[in-house]
Amino acid sequence: MRIVFFGSGAFGLPTIEMLAREHELVRVISQPDRKAGRGGRLTPTPISQWALENGLSDRLDRPDSINTPATVEHVRSLDAEVWVVIAYGQKLSGTLLANRFAINLHASLLPRWRGAAPINAAILAGDTVTGNSVITLADRMDAGLVLGQSQRPIDPELTAGELHDLLAADGPDLVRRVLVSHETDTLTPVPQDESRVTRAPKLSRRDAWIDLTRPAEEVRRRVHGLTPWPGVGVRLGNHEVKLLRVKAETIDPQSERRATGGAVIDVEQGLFACAQGSAIRIIELQPAGKRAMTWEQFVRGRSIAPSAVLSSLQERP
Repeated sequence: MRIVFFGSGAFGLPTIEMLAREHELVRVISQPDRKAGRGGRLTPTPISQWALENGLSDRLDRPDSINTPATVEHVRSLDAEVWVVIAYGQKLSGTLLANRFAINLHASLLPRWRGAAPINAAILAGDTVTGNSVITLADRMDAGLVLGQSQRPIDPELTAGELHDLLAADGPDLVRRVLVSHETDTLTPVPQDESRVTRAPKLSRRDAWIDLTRPAEEVRRRVHGLTPWPGVGVRLGNHEVKLLRVKAETIDPQSERRATGGAVIDVEQGLFACAQGSAIRIIELQPAGKRAMTWEQFVRGRSIAPSAVLSSLQERP
C-alpha cells in the first residue's frame, strides 16, 4: 500500500520502520527542527532523524503548519491510499482530511485517557491494564471511531518511559492488522462510549511535586508516572535528587517517628515513611548533575542523618 506517514515523536518509530519494510512510504511529514540543548542547536524530530538516516530525505516534509492552503494542496496531491498519524503534534484540519482514509495510533484503551499524556495518566491513576488504539481522525481530540486495540498489563515496576517503549513496540502489529482489514474491506469501526471518557492533559514542570504524607502506593505511582519527565525532585538533607524508581511497602505503624511523611526508617535499605503503615523503598535515583544510580551506590560515601526527611522540591498546587 502507498502510505503518507505523519509523526514526530519516538513513539512512532517502530511503526514507521514496519511500514517502510512492508509498504511504500510516499511521504514522511514531521514537525520542523527545533532548538535543543544548551547550545540551542537545531535538532530534527526522532521521525525526521529516522527518515534522514534511511535515505528518505527527498520524501521528508517539515512544514511549520500542516494546514496552510499550499501545504494542504501539496499533501492532498500525493498519491496514497492511507495516511498514518502517530504523535505528529499538529491537528489535521477537516479540509486536509476530507475524503482521505487516515488513522491514528494512540497509547491508551480509548475512550480512557484522551489527550497528550495517556501513558503517564494510566500509571498515575493506578490502572493495571493499558494498550493502544487505532482510530479514525475526528474534529475532537482522540474522539474518532475505534478500528482496533491491543492490550498489555502495567507492571508496578515500570516507569512511564519504559511503558512508552513497550507500547510503541506493540504499535506495528496493531497498525498492520488494521491495514489488512482496510485492504480486505473487513473493518468494523466502533464508536467510543462518551460516558467513559477520561482526560490526560499535557504535563508540565509544575506537575513534578510529590506528597510523602500520602500512602506509599500513591507515591510510587507518582514517581513512576512522572519518570523520565517531568520527574520527581526531592531534597534529602543536603542532597537534591530525582527519584526514578521506588517500591511501596507495608511497615509497622506503631512508631511515632515513622508516622511523619518522608522520615527515614532505615538508611541502609533506603526506606522512608509515607502515610501511617506504609513506606517507599528507593530503588533508583539520580543526584543533581550525576548519573542514575541505585540507592546502595548513592549512600556509599554519603552521610544520611537518622533525622533526615525526604521532601518535595516542587510545591504541590
